[in-house]
Amino acid sequence: MTDSSALDPEDRKIVTLARSARARNGVPEGAAVRDETGRTYVAGTVALDSLKLSALRTAVAMAVASGAKSLEAAAVVTEAETASDEDRAAVRDLGGAQTPVLVAGPDGTVRTTVTAG
Repeated sequence: MTDSSALDPEDRKIVTLARSARARNGVPEGAAVRDETGRTYVAGTVALDSLKLSALRTAVAMAVASGAKSLEAAAVVTEAETASDEDRAAVRDLGGAQTPVLVAGPDGTVRTTVTAG
């Protein structure tokens, strides 16, 4: 586990935003991504009859739709132990294989950091 206070302030910010999205919307996951300009995009899980997206894929889609050209980092707050292959692929598509993905538990404690690669 990673002490969240030891994180870079910008990384701590996206973990906090992801945790807030999860709690505010009462969804299984919350996510946030930071683009190359420092802008952040926050999302929760989308679970409609006709559309199902993880929080991280939704956050990446929001970044793309807003004109982001790349990602610096991503964070997901989830019960899962790590980010899914599909989530990491979405981050990789926009940010590249070395983009860090912080995976935190519901309490905001970062469990692991993986690369999108």
